[in-house]
Parts: sequence; C-alpha cells; structure tokens
Amino acid sequence: MDKVEEFNAYRQKMNDKLLAEDNLVLKRFFNLDTNTYSDGALSSQTKEMLGLVASMVLRCDDCIKYHLETCYKQGLKKEELLEIFSVANIVGGSIVIPHTRRALEFWEDLENHYTNK
Repeated sequence: MDKVEEFNAYRQKMNDKLLAEDNLVLKRFFNLDTNTYSDGALSSQTKEMLGLVASMVLRCDDCIKYHLETCYKQGLKKEELLEIFSVANIVGGSIVIPHTRRALEFWEDLENHYTNK
C-alpha cells in the first residue's frame, strides 16, 4: 500500500467510526465541512487552495494531505502549488517550512500514485 492509499484508508476508517457513534454535532460538522468546499461564488478549487493555506498555517498535516489530494484531483499545477506554499509561509512564518517540506513530499506521492494507476 502506498502512502496515498494508506492515508486515505486510515482517514476513511476513522471517519466511519466517528460517524457511527451517531453524534449529531460531529455529523453536522462533517456536513458543514463538505458543503463549505462546494462550488459557490468561489469555485471548489479556490476554496480547496484557501483550505490548503489555512491548514499549512495551522500546521495540520492530515488537513494538508486532504487538501493536497483534492487540489491534485482538481488539476492544480505544481507552479500553482508552489505559490500556495509561498502564501502559507509568508502568513505563517518559518514554522510552516517543515509542513511545506512534507506537503511537497506528499504531492510527489500523489503524482506517483495517480501516474501508476
């Protein structure tokens, strides 16, 4: 199992467990998250890019991976990704650099994963 499959399998397994607990607040939060990233006045891709910057600044590696994969599937180019990294680093400061390294590594994992499918 590659890193992309491993991340997605774990995320799905744990999301399923959380939602199976039938907690109304958690279910509503998950639904709100899904609806937030839908097309509206801003495109879904723009919202995902914003989510990626916010996740990097907040230093959430799981969130970064999720938004990276969604951006990748939506056709984001590597040049655009590097500009997103620039915004995240200027807003978040040097503390974001380790997350930028891991984000680039996961982007490369995505490229390998989807090229070899």
